[in-house]
Amino acid sequence: MGKRILMIEDNEDNRRILRDLLTSKGYDVIEAEDGIDGVSAAETFRPDLILMDIQLPGIDGYEATRRIKANSESWKIPIIVVTSYALSGDDVKAFEAGCDAYVAKPFSPRDILSKIREYLP
Repeated sequence: MGKRILMIEDNEDNRRILRDLLTSKGYDVIEAEDGIDGVSAAETFRPDLILMDIQLPGIDGYEATRRIKANSESWKIPIIVVTSYALSGDDVKAFEAGCDAYVAKPFSPRDILSKIREYLP
């Protein structure tokens, strides 16, 4: 069984691109379309890594990250923010919320895979 990655992303095209990329590299992918479902999936499936969008319906990626990191069962899961919401200071807000890394969209497949491999060698 491959490493399990939870992708919390509301855009179907972005999910498809990431899903195709990750599954082609042997990762098992779990998907959530909003922050609430993402937090629930993190608690239920205990993935090895989470890819988190910031702009999500319900609760945003910052709040979803805070909730995942506040849970004693999921706080160690690395969270990589993958977002087009890349204004000045947004990376700081993401790190303050508890994320471990930050990747701005658009990203190259090589860059995102390299970042994932830093946490899932």
